[in-house]
Parts: sequence; C-alpha cells; structure tokens
Amino acid sequence: MPSFAARLSVLALAIAATGAHADQFNRIASFPVSQNLSADDLQQETSAEIITATADGQMLVYSDSPRGGLGFVDIRQAEQPKPAGFVDLSGEPTSVSALGNRVVTAVNTSGSYVEPAGFLALVSPASKKIESRCDLGGQPDSVAVSKDHKLIAVAIENERDEDLNDGQIPQMPAGDLVIVPVKGDQLDCANLKRVDLTGLAEIAPTDPEPEFVDFNSLGEVVVTLQENNHLVIVDATTGKVINHFSAGSVDLQQIDTKKDGALTFTESQQGVKREPDAVKWLDDERFVIANEGDYQGGARGFSIFHKDGRLLFEAGAAFEHEVIRAGHYPDKRSGKKGGEPEGLEVARFGDDTFIFVLSERGSVIGVYRDTGADPEFVQLLPSGIAPESAVAIPERGLLISANEKDLIEDGGARAHVMLFRLSADEAQYPQLVSDNDATGAPIGWGALSGLTADPKQPGILYAVNDSFYKSQPRIFTIDANQKPAKITAVTEITRDGKTAKKLDLEGIVADGKGGFWLASEGNAKKEVPHALHHVNAEGEITRTIALPEALLEHQTRFGAEGIALVHDTLWVAIQRPWADDADHHAKLLAYNLKTETWGAVHYPLEQAAGGWVGLSELELHNDHLYVIERDNQIGDKAAIKRLYKVALSELKPQALGQTLPVITKTLVRDLIPELKSLNGYVTDKVEGFAVDAKGNGYLVTDNDGVDDSSGETLWLKLGQL
Repeated sequence: MPSFAARLSVLALAIAATGAHADQFNRIASFPVSQNLSADDLQQETSAEIITATADGQMLVYSDSPRGGLGFVDIRQAEQPKPAGFVDLSGEPTSVSALGNRVVTAVNTSGSYVEPAGFLALVSPASKKIESRCDLGGQPDSVAVSKDHKLIAVAIENERDEDLNDGQIPQMPAGDLVIVPVKGDQLDCANLKRVDLTGLAEIAPTDPEPEFVDFNSLGEVVVTLQENNHLVIVDATTGKVINHFSAGSVDLQQIDTKKDGALTFTESQQGVKREPDAVKWLDDERFVIANEGDYQGGARGFSIFHKDGRLLFEAGAAFEHEVIRAGHYPDKRSGKKGGEPEGLEVARFGDDTFIFVLSERGSVIGVYRDTGADPEFVQLLPSGIAPESAVAIPERGLLISANEKDLIEDGGARAHVMLFRLSADEAQYPQLVSDNDATGAPIGWGALSGLTADPKQPGILYAVNDSFYKSQPRIFTIDANQKPAKITAVTEITRDGKTAKKLDLEGIVADGKGGFWLASEGNAKKEVPHALHHVNAEGEITRTIALPEALLEHQTRFGAEGIALVHDTLWVAIQRPWADDADHHAKLLAYNLKTETWGAVHYPLEQAAGGWVGLSELELHNDHLYVIERDNQIGDKAAIKRLYKVALSELKPQALGQTLPVITKTLVRDLIPELKSLNGYVTDKVEGFAVDAKGNGYLVTDNDGVDDSSGETLWLKLGQL
C-alpha cells in the first residue's frame, strides 16, 4: 500500500490538474459503532456523538453516552475502518478532544440538575486506560485543547431542567469555564482555574450556560452561551474575559414553520435568536457558529463573527435551502428549528479552508469554502442519522462524521461513523436535487414511493410521494438527462379543485395521453381506502376505482405498492399477503378498464431470515412485467433487494375467490451492490423503478421523509436491461 506521503502527492497532483476548486468530498466508508460491542451485547444501544482523531491520524475516538465511555476505530486503512475497543468511564462522556496521540474527555456524573458534577480525564487509546483526571465541580459539555497542547478548556454548562418552569432560565447553579493546564504529560489539576461568566449576557445574566468552546492559535477561547444567546472571548492564559457580545437575531424568509405533512416554503420569521451551539475559529480573528437553537430561537443556519463583535456573514435560510433541494428537509421539525445545524468543523486542505456545517435533523453536512468574505457553497454530504460532530484529518484528505442516532429498538439503522475523502472526482451525492419554484423557493420533496417514465421523452420520469406528506400528494417531474437528476416541476393532486385527502400514493404509471394512473395504499384503521385513481395532466382526479368488497374483506394495511398499464389492463402489486393468501404469496391484481372486471395471479415471495418480504413496484418493458421485491431489513441485515421479471404470457388472471395461478419469475438483478455504491448502509426501501423511452432503467429509494432515517435518496441509472 502506498505511503501517506505518496497518496497525498497523488491527491495534490490530481487536484492541481483539474483546477484549484475541482476538489470534492465523497464517502469512502461507514462504520456502525455497534461493531465495538461484544457478540453477547449486540442489542445494546450505542452512539457516536463527539469525535476526534489522534495526532497520527490513525485512530478515531468517539464519545458514547449510552454506554458511558469512549469507543475507538482503527482507520489505518480508511476504506476499511475496524473496531478498536472501548473504555468505560463510569459516567456520561459529553465531549472528547485529541491531545497528541492521547485524548481528553469531559464526563458528566451529576446526581441531578441541582447537584451537577463531572470530571476531566486524560485517556490513552493505546492502553485503554485513564492516565489522570481532575474534578470539574460541575456538569461539563464541550472540551477543547489549545494549539500548543498546554491548556484545556471545558465548558461547564450545568444545564437547565427543561421540565422545570417550562425550561425558563435562570436555573441555578450557574455554569462557567474551566481552564486546566497540562504539566509534563499529565493534567495539572492543582492549577485549574475557573472563569466567571455571570453578568455578561442580557438573557439570564446570573445563569450562563456555556455550550461549546474552541481555541485559536493565540490561546484565546471562544465560548457559546447557547440559552443566553451570547458569545464570549477569553484569554485562556490569564482567565480574563477580553470581549463578549450578543449572538443577535436573524430574519428568515422562505421557510416552513408548520409541522403539517407538507413542504411549503412560503413563510417567514423575524427576530429569531441565533442561540448557537458549536463554534470554530476560522483564523485568529474570525469564528463561525452553528445556530441550532435550544430555548427560544434557532436561526437554522450559520454565521461568521469577528472577535470584536462584528457580524461578517449570515447564512439566513440559504443552508436550509440546500438541504431542501437535496430532499433532506425534516418537516416534523418545521415548527421548531428546521434542519437544526448543530455541529461544525473547520480545516485547511491544501490552499482551501473548508467549513463543515452539520444538520442534525437533516442528516447532512454542508461543505463551504472560506473566501475571507462570504463563504462559497461547495456540496452536501450524506452523513447518517443525526450527525453530532465531525473531525478532519487534512494530512490524509479525510473528513469523519459521528452520527448519534441508534434505532436498535425499532430494528433500524445503528449509530454510525462515516468517512469521506477529498479528491478530484466529481461529487457522488446528492444524486437527485430539486429546482426552485416560481417564487424562488426550492421545491420540497422526499419519501418518493413510485416511479414511471414519460412514454416519449428519454430521461424524463415522474415520481409520487407517499402519505408521509399527508397534506401534499404530488407528482414530481424529473429530468434524468442532468447530473445530478433534477426535479424540474411539481403537480399537486387535487379533487374538485382542492388538495386530495386520504391518499397514500405508492405507484404511478403514465396513461399515454398526458395523464396518470395512481395506486393508493389503504389503511382501514385510519379510514384510508385502497383505491386506484386517474389524474389528468393538471393533477385533477378524474376517476376513482375502489378495490372490490370481495377482496377488501381480507385486507391488511399493506396494500397497493406498484401499478402498470398493459394494454387495457391495470396491474397492481399488493405488497404483502392478505388473509386469503397462502404464506409467502402476494397478489398481482388485474383490472380491465374496458370490461371493469377484476382478476389476479399469485406472485411467489422469497423467504428471509428476518423481517418480512414484499413487493414495491411494477413496470412494463419488452413483453415483461418487472417487479421490485424487497425485505424490510437495513444495513448488514438486508438480504433481498431484487429486480425480477415476469413474462406477460404468464399473466393469466383468474377471478377473485378462485384458485389463483402462481406465476414464474426470473431474477434480473440483485440490487444490493447498487445500494452499496455510495459506501453507506443499505436502505430498506427500494420503492421506485421505471424504464425510459430509450430502454434505460432507473431506480429510486424512499427516504421516509428524513424521519428516523438518514434522509438519503439513491437515484440510480441501471442502464439497458
């Protein structure tokens, strides 16, 4: 394997050959931190929250709050990260920062909100032991190490009780800043100093709640007081406050402020407090803050300040708009803080300084190039669920994110560490983005559940969203002749001139006349009927076909998932077996539009070791009906994500209530390699497939509206089948 120096030389030459600003980051590996569990503990919740890297760039160290310690990842081969062990700290680690090839970590041991306690520990990744520790006299949050490795700053938050007095502050005891010297190679607890931060902020001046700290090369510490909406600059050597000022507020335009199952970016907010979380110095004079909000604000973006208090740049809603265009906007957080930018990293790669902004709820990382003035947007990176922090290793061209959400209880994705590399290659993600609408706001989208192609125009396709956006059923026009593919227009589904209600659109097929047939999956418990709907080019429902009563008496909530038009017959895939089906058999329903009669055949489903297996899509192409069959498993458990075909000659529907013929299917392609192509974890919902006018197959995944999901949408061109 080439040396680090050799690989860096190749990287530098590649970037130089393509121009100074041709470089992009792409994900090269994903590491579920559950790999640091023993075989007997795999069901234990785990997390990756704050992450750092040792000075040699070979080891990652992350804080794991549920397990009460630090986890380690060996990245000597970055494309193949390996579990490297765990240290139990007997408390809640809130932060970790490198001190050479060792790390310092802040640990919360509070008995209650009014009895805060914690300690700072120096830990050796090599020995997996605590080498020294200092009592901090309060509940710590962020920790940072000075550039010369002589001082450590710890934000003592003494966080508020959100259930007490509706979370209003002040709530004693007050927080402060602790500076711990490093003497020799150990923590110098005897000379620890406390920096009083009371009396500075206009909001609750008696109760400062420091959130995040960072050092510049002058030994100055910038501190965010999130709930107080205040910023403080401290000389770490003397412990003197050298400046402080309000983080201020922002007026936001073209945002969504309602959690209503619709993506509508027509609203505004005035005077929103920034309430910054993470902070990072850009140089010795400027720093950037992530405006997540926690108390009364959350300005949804990031800002750059001079340490003298001048605001140098405000992103406003611009970062959130990039999140929206990539399909990562979390509608369920619209009423609060939108995408919630929480974490930050700043690092210099070659001649460029990059700002990495982490959207906790959008599960993406925005990459910006520092220009000395307004930063330049470069790209979005898919991060995993709930990125909490990131660390850069410029010497190896690496960026690493820590994603804290573990969905083990729901059978979902585990918490991940994800690795990205800078290179001259084009960005691999996002693969699908949206254009702006007529007002200049981005077209919101997500939860794409069905796909069809334009009968005449190659590379033009149409998708529908499912009931995650219950108030906004839509058809999206997609131009796949661009890279990334682009949503260029949207059509609202209406009935009698109003937005159609009680729809769960899972399938779509063009009718060849400018309109579409839509398959809506029903749910009897929610009074959502199983039905087929025809819409014209304007999206108006012109005809509704209800499923027959003889069929509905056997219904479950797993209904119509795909629809195809074969001559005069609509074929509809029922996702899973109903009560009248044999085990591991699902119906393909047939409705003849001329005779208005129903029939069906049985489709034999594969059997999986875990979870269930069902159907997701139907598509007509070259005398065959193509079928997506999948399990509901994620990551390493995913086993069945496949494209099959059924000859039309096999489709001889029998009347409902009779013994249905079982068709024969032929495997076309195992889709798991495609789903692994971006080096993330395998998603469960492969839901859309279509073949365009030139015979090219396209595949799209459903991102569940970024709700307990990474939000990633894969748009894959499979080529000629």
